Amino acid sequence: MNDPRFSIPGEGQDTEADRRGGDRYRTVWRIAKVTRDGDAGLWRVRNMSDGGMMLAVEVPVTVGERLEIALSETIVIHGRVAWCEEGRCGVAFDAAVDGNDVLKQLAAEQQSGDYRAPRLEVRTRAQLVTDGEASDIELADLSQSGAGFLHDAPLEVGKPLELVLPGGIRRKAIVRWSRAGRGGLWLTEPLGRADLESIRHFKA
Repeated sequence: MNDPRFSIPGEGQDTEADRRGGDRYRTVWRIAKVTRDGDAGLWRVRNMSDGGMMLAVEVPVTVGERLEIALSETIVIHGRVAWCEEGRCGVAFDAAVDGNDVLKQLAAEQQSGDYRAPRLEVRTRAQLVTDGEASDIELADLSQSGAGFLHDAPLEVGKPLELVLPGGIRRKAIVRWSRAGRGGLWLTEPLGRADLESIRHFKA
């Protein structure tokens, strides 16, 4: 495509003429929640322009695949995979955005007291290991450094424990809050980005 609105970061050469055309590439080191047919994951945004973005991702991606990209709880962009190669893919937006305005909104949200890191809804069984004893929980959501869960018994806030996820992933954690059968953990050993690229990793 010659229309600069639909240039995809990483596709072809980023020439001086391209930059003068108005579709400037912006480096964005940010985690986004990406939803696609039958799956969701946390992928890293490498850069973006008004017409598209480049994502770092190790799970298989198909050219033409539809993606919903949530940069925050309020900023969601839709597009399709335009190209993919090992470890990254380019996305063409359905409609052009004002990249500068998007980044300003994201910065304002992150500075506000209501900001919440992207999380994945993960309904599956997991275990908490405390004082050498394991108990079952229902995992509700995950981020790189946190987890929400459902649990019958109350847990002591500040209690150190170990979270055991489906597939054998184990992480040390601390109880941040626990009330009315629900709770939240702070993972003192954060999950790796690749661990969260697909909720299929956590199917029990």
